[in-house]
Amino acid sequence: MASASASTPLTITVDQVLALSLEPLAALRQQGAAALVQKDADLELRFDWPRPEEDPRELSEIAELRLWSLRADAACPWLPLVLERSSGQLARHVAMLLPHQFHRSEGLRFAPESLELWITHRLFVLDAWARAEGLNCRQNLGQMAAVLGFELDPGFWDQLS
Repeated sequence: MASASASTPLTITVDQVLALSLEPLAALRQQGAAALVQKDADLELRFDWPRPEEDPRELSEIAELRLWSLRADAACPWLPLVLERSSGQLARHVAMLLPHQFHRSEGLRFAPESLELWITHRLFVLDAWARAEGLNCRQNLGQMAAVLGFELDPGFWDQLS
């Protein structure tokens, strides 16, 4: 089993995708909340999914990969916290979950309402998860939202107890 680090991406094979197997995430799933919150956002998921050269689709347009990603996201709602951000891993993961369009010149474009709902929901879920573990990951969550082009209102966290 591969370990999750910037130098060793997690590879998800065709068989794992088709079986909806989360084995590649097993080592991460065994870590406690504190380890996950303190982890650098450096996880790279690599799909070993063969495609003909003439296939113009982005990975997020392949139904089987989207289904695997939906399952991974449901089982590991903290996954966006640990996904690498600068190379597009986080954006690609979110594209697996949300309606979007990809333009060769403009890049990835999410439906604004979908992105706002997803981010807000994920902020609530992950903040509650971290706080239940006695942790604070609000800064990391704010950075995650910013990478996706979502600016948090300065008083956002003030509303939550």
